[in-house]
Amino acid sequence: MAKMISVKICGLTSESDLEMAIAAGADMVGFVLVDTSPRFVSFEKAQALIRRAAELGAEPWVVATADILWLDQLIRETPEIGAVQLHGKESPAAVAAFARKHPLVPVIKALGVVSKRDLEEVPEFGAADAFLFDAKPPKGADREGGHGRSFDWSILKGFRVNDHEDWTLSGGLTAENVAEAIWKSGAAAVDVSSGVEASPGVKDKAKVDAFIEAAKGAG
Repeated sequence: MAKMISVKICGLTSESDLEMAIAAGADMVGFVLVDTSPRFVSFEKAQALIRRAAELGAEPWVVATADILWLDQLIRETPEIGAVQLHGKESPAAVAAFARKHPLVPVIKALGVVSKRDLEEVPEFGAADAFLFDAKPPKGADREGGHGRSFDWSILKGFRVNDHEDWTLSGGLTAENVAEAIWKSGAAAVDVSSGVEASPGVKDKAKVDAFIEAAKGAG
């Protein structure tokens, strides 16, 4: 039986792109709160986009670091948030503290990987509800994600943590390689940002359509 592949279109910055991505079949959508990212959205814009995504039936995620000063307020005032993706250098203790503070919101810990050795630290983040695996950022980068880099997807094949397989594949994915990435990694969910853009923060409809079609078809 073919498995269902979930697709997250991340780094959305406008309502028109949000509506386009959901119409194309995105299951989850992501909004970046990290101010060093070219896809950054403010509190007010994030809240408006989150609420619109929920109205349209997609699960809205926010991509953040635990030290963003207004993240707690956004979570309190925006119950429509489907998950918080912590995409910083958070320690296991920091992730656990964040999860205790916000018990009603799923916490996704993003981790950069290069080799199987990097996966050995995953069980330390047991307080996270799920994981997102991305390529490690280039040396000296001012943010952890959104660089369009990929890694050896095969190291994730059969990977399990805490007796479940709830993880998302990210990093350098495009319509041209996402099927191969799914087959090699065994991912049930994929995340794309720069791979479907016309420019940073501006999505390209043809690329979004092609990516979602390729990902869903790979299931």
